[in-house]
Amino acid sequence: MKLLKNIKYLLPVFLSFIAISCSRADEDEDVLSQEDISNIILNVKDDATGISQTYNYTVNSATNPMIRLTDGKSYTVETIFKNGNEDETASIKAAKDEHFLIFDFQGSVISLTRTDDESSTRSDGAKLGLITKWNVIKAVNSPSPQLVLTLIHDATSVNEAQNGTAFGTVEGGETDAMASFGISN
Repeated sequence: MKLLKNIKYLLPVFLSFIAISCSRADEDEDVLSQEDISNIILNVKDDATGISQTYNYTVNSATNPMIRLTDGKSYTVETIFKNGNEDETASIKAAKDEHFLIFDFQGSVISLTRTDDESSTRSDGAKLGLITKWNVIKAVNSPSPQLVLTLIHDATSVNEAQNGTAFGTVEGGETDAMASFGISN
C-alpha cells in the first residue's frame, strides 16, 4: 500500500523528466520557420526628400502592399522581420552566416546595392541585404510589376550579383520567409 502512495507522487516527476528530455530545445535556435515570421516590413526612404514610407507584408494575407516608387529616384530600404510584436531581425543578424536575402524585381527596372554594415555582413563578405539602396530606372515596366523578397536559410553558397531580374542567388538552403510587394508609380 505504501508503494502505491509513493508511485502517485513519483509518477508526475517521472513524466516531467520524460517531457523535458524529449523537448526540441536542443535544436538549432537560429532556424526561423515561415511560421515564426508573421510580417516582413520595408521602410523605404526617398534619398532626396528624406521622407519614409512603411510597407507591411503580412504572411498569408490575401493582399500585397503596393510600393510607390518614382522613376529616376533613389531610395534607402531597411528590411525588418517580425513575429507578432517581436522583432526577429536581431535573430537573423545573430545567425548572419546562415541567412541571405534575394530581391527579385519582376516587371521593374531597379538597380539594387546592398549597404549592410558589419552587423549584417556574413563572414564570407556577402551582405545579407537588410539595408539596400534602390535606384529606380523604371518602376512600372510591365502590367503587374512586383518585388518577390525571399529570406534563405542555410545556403551552401551565396552571391550578391544580379541574375536576370533577381539580385542575389544561392546554392542549396531553404526558404525561411517570402513576401510579394506590388510596385507602382
